[in-house]
Amino acid sequence: MKTTDLRVVDQATSLLLDYPTPALVDRLPVVRDALAELPRDAAVESLTTFVEYLRTQPLPDLTRHYVETFDLRRKSCLYLTYYADGDTRRRGVTLVRLKQYYRRAGVEFDAADLPDFLPVVLEFSAATGDRSLLVKHVLGLHLIRLGLAETDSPYAAVLDALLSTLPGPTVKDRDAVLALARSGPPQEDVGLEPFPTGGTR
Repeated sequence: MKTTDLRVVDQATSLLLDYPTPALVDRLPVVRDALAELPRDAAVESLTTFVEYLRTQPLPDLTRHYVETFDLRRKSCLYLTYYADGDTRRRGVTLVRLKQYYRRAGVEFDAADLPDFLPVVLEFSAATGDRSLLVKHVLGLHLIRLGLAETDSPYAAVLDALLSTLPGPTVKDRDAVLALARSGPPQEDVGLEPFPTGGTR
């Protein structure tokens, strides 16, 4: 797929993975028409089918499913650095560096959005043609896909479409995904360093 086509796919995917609002519903015909201009492949077909799914569902049902899927389940949360850094102080450093990366590319986003939110990363890719962040976080994307598959969420098709446009995982990558799926993201006991963890007094 050409770079210009990938930018359309990234923009469409960014919109489709964002919280469903009346404004998003109004934009769905535009998304559908943009996808219709691309060469037909598995990614375009999956995204087009998902657009039609969104168009046929009542908005309250869409919002409820979105919250249940992405906000209440850690296994399918859309914040990419969570999968590599977990709820640790290291994640804060990563988020600052990500904002700096955007600024160096001349892109600024709404301060309310965390820079690792997948729709934001996709919007950056669509705006610049730089997909290196998606490639860097491909393991997290696979984990989101696994989390969506567990609940048979229609959003799994969107992740399938996105992943089909990225380099396939190596055996090492697949092993890392499965290990992280079993163990979960990193954690830390903030503030407990001065205290003994066991043994006698």
